[in-house]
Amino acid sequence: MRVFEAVVTHRTVTGAAVALGLAPASVSEQVRTLEHSLGTDLFDRARHDLTLTSAGERLLPWSRRLLDQAEQARREVVVTRTRLRLGVLAAVAATHLPTVLTRLTDRRPDLDLSLHTDATRDVLLDGVAAGALEAALILDAPGPLGALGFPLPPAPLDHLDLQAVPLALVAAPTHPLARATTLTPENLRGHRLLVDTPACSYHLAGERLLGHHVQRLRTGAVPTARACAEQGLGIALLPTHAVHDHLTAGTLTRLPLDPPPLHLRLLWRAGHAPLPALRPLLRTTPA
Repeated sequence: MRVFEAVVTHRTVTGAAVALGLAPASVSEQVRTLEHSLGTDLFDRARHDLTLTSAGERLLPWSRRLLDQAEQARREVVVTRTRLRLGVLAAVAATHLPTVLTRLTDRRPDLDLSLHTDATRDVLLDGVAAGALEAALILDAPGPLGALGFPLPPAPLDHLDLQAVPLALVAAPTHPLARATTLTPENLRGHRLLVDTPACSYHLAGERLLGHHVQRLRTGAVPTARACAEQGLGIALLPTHAVHDHLTAGTLTRLPLDPPPLHLRLLWRAGHAPLPALRPLLRTTPA
């Protein structure tokens, strides 16, 4: 099959022989053997350049599939550690990565796994697009990749949603909105939203939910925004897991405006799935 594809690519026996490092006579013999086994001619030899017959045209896509399957079989049979360089958004590293890692290492102890954590989503996206990372874990809104509002690299990317990440709009119990029974984004006009950098996933989620109805005060990452909210400096849109204990303790209260959740999303470069078994393995990752 490799000889057949080389002749198709180079259109001459000599060109195929040079590319494969074989003698031209060996290339010719292998092509004849393949044709004999199939009982039909695969190339039209009436011209100097070899062109495919109709039978050769039908064989070509099968050749590619057979070679791909042979390579996959070779990888699975040969005892080597499969490399997986996984990029992780810092915002989810402590809270969601351990579950993913536990499932990966339990099911695939053969993995040569390395983690690359970064606070900047663009670094991870560019790493996957350039092949420096096999996959990355980020936060995004439901829908197509980038629905949260961040730019994508030019290379096509595939993704898989692993689990929902619920959000909560919170404030101190003394905040003027703390006793409201219903809220709309318009009701928040004139109030202060505590945010991180504009590229932060929770900042982008706030843009989608509240638009320009609120003022914004840049306080920093989740722990700082949460602490500032407890002190009554404003409201904050944060992951529910980050405020659960504070809501239970009563130092924060949940405002009656339900934001749509974000999704923990695994992404990789299209056509370069990081592992044959990775998608079904991670699809069962519990929330």
